[in-house]
Amino acid sequence: MATDLPLLLPDEADDDVLRIENLSVEFPTDHGWTRVVDDVSLRVPAGAAVGLVGESGSGKTVTSLAAMGLLPSRGCRVSGSIRVAGREIVGLTERELSDIRGIDMSMVFQEPRRSLSPAFTVGDQIAEVVRRHEGVSKKDSFARAVEMLDAVGIPDAHRRAKSYPHEFSGGMCQRVMLAIAMVCRPKLLIADEPTTALDVTVQREMLRLMKDLQHEYDVSILFITHDLGVVAEMCDSVAVMYAGQVVESTLIDDLFDDPRHPYSEGLLAAIPDPSVKGTRLSSIPGAVPAPWDWPQTCRFQTRCSHAEAGLCDSEPITLESIAPGRSVRCVRDGQLELRGIAG
Repeated sequence: MATDLPLLLPDEADDDVLRIENLSVEFPTDHGWTRVVDDVSLRVPAGAAVGLVGESGSGKTVTSLAAMGLLPSRGCRVSGSIRVAGREIVGLTERELSDIRGIDMSMVFQEPRRSLSPAFTVGDQIAEVVRRHEGVSKKDSFARAVEMLDAVGIPDAHRRAKSYPHEFSGGMCQRVMLAIAMVCRPKLLIADEPTTALDVTVQREMLRLMKDLQHEYDVSILFITHDLGVVAEMCDSVAVMYAGQVVESTLIDDLFDDPRHPYSEGLLAAIPDPSVKGTRLSSIPGAVPAPWDWPQTCRFQTRCSHAEAGLCDSEPITLESIAPGRSVRCVRDGQLELRGIAG
């Protein structure tokens, strides 16, 4: 079992707004208790934006839900440590978690319409967060809601605060969700694929807004995505997940210039280059294995063009620190010349 905590930025442990160590999550399946997140460790330092990247099924969303304390208390096993703003949240009751959601940590989800109630105005839904955590009057909390709608770029905020979610576009609903998440100025914002359902223009506006709010409100961000282009625009550092494990963590520029895990190389190669026409898009063969089919050795070996028999399939591979701020889970690290984004 890996014990080294990957350093995503120069290590100032006391500065970590989110610190996850050796997190494992199991769910009951037809195959028995099945581990879907396996010994994950990562950090989000104060003021930083950290990307968590990987294909569907890699464990990104489960990791983020665990960090928010949103996994079901029954029918789920969580082990390891999750500290938010210095407080251990594993083992807290739902009431205790509710007290810190919105104040210490907030989350924006991929499909905002599923998170907004159709029965209440957007202003009331934002104001409810303020009343819950700050105990202010209905009038004052609604005024805060209007201010926050204006801050996230909703035009004519006072009038639109009295509108219902179905009266907003998908992009505007995502801005409302961001207003709900940010109205009490949390220390940590977790964004789970927040731009996936948006068109390219709206996506760019949303990313710019999140960066502006990050600096204005001094909030740290854990950004969950499968899109390395978004990570390059949003994040200072990145952790790459595959089959429930972190396989590489480093500063964002280092990942693009010099990937050290073959899976990272494959993800970078799959980014379309609009300047190159008439060539076949690159892809990683195969698919992420189901959790009950994870090999006990390197989990990427069956899809890896660099796999070596007798080496990559002989024993479990641990996450190793290879330089300050850099960790990789590959037994052939140092032997391979992998291609970065400019390669």
